[in-house]
Amino acid sequence: MTANVAVIRFPGSNCESESLEAIERVGLNGKIMRWNEPVDLLDQFDGFFLPGGFSYQDRIRAGAVAARLPVLDLLIRRADAGTPILGICNGAQILVETGIVPGNRDGADGAHPVDVALAPNRSEVHEGYFTRWLFLGPGPAVDRCVFTRGISEPLPMPTAHAEGRFVSRDPEGQEALQSQTGLRYVLSDGPPAEAFPALPNGSSFGTAGLTNAAGNVLALMPHPDRALRLAQVPDWLPGPWGESRRSARSFAELEADGPGLAIFRGFAAALQPEGV
Repeated sequence: MTANVAVIRFPGSNCESESLEAIERVGLNGKIMRWNEPVDLLDQFDGFFLPGGFSYQDRIRAGAVAARLPVLDLLIRRADAGTPILGICNGAQILVETGIVPGNRDGADGAHPVDVALAPNRSEVHEGYFTRWLFLGPGPAVDRCVFTRGISEPLPMPTAHAEGRFVSRDPEGQEALQSQTGLRYVLSDGPPAEAFPALPNGSSFGTAGLTNAAGNVLALMPHPDRALRLAQVPDWLPGPWGESRRSARSFAELEADGPGLAIFRGFAAALQPEGV
């Protein structure tokens, strides 16, 4: 039976359509659900996707208001039970603001303390909002995380955010950033990115995507949902994906799977293991 994934629409979300398409393109059933749907209805889904956008206009901090909604209590419980949950850009910010990621400690009320933050972008030459196609490579938790398992080569993906710098001032958060990074920013040929623009935000340890300890939740700042087709890959991009884009000659070739689908194939594999 095909697994069902809820794409949670918050006030200010703006990537629901491409998120839904990504889910369906890998053979899952997706449905856009409002943040205020009854909890017992949302609890029937097998997986959850928090899309990009600007929930509650990014007031206070990006994702901070949405993280206090009742639906996140459900997601905390389901995350702890092993349910696959993917947050992209603003969705990643919401997951971090709840403490679901990195999710290594329990608070007095059963919630996870917030050990990591997504701070405003900062580099020696640029601050603030930045959008560009960049490359992601495997971090130390790449094979622990269900969404990134098996990724070994540089993966091009667009990024578009103003608050994507993974940081922590606490030892627990620092340890998580070092050990639970599923994907990090790299150069097109694989070495770690250390400067702007390849490292677009100054993120600690080059973290682009952070997983929880169990590997069933991923908070990813770049947008795989905007890289579903080869046609979306820029023709100036170096590496094999750029070469494939430049050599495409037909509509069918341009409609071939893009690099972002690697993340969603992981989603599908986690929900529908082969032979089940």
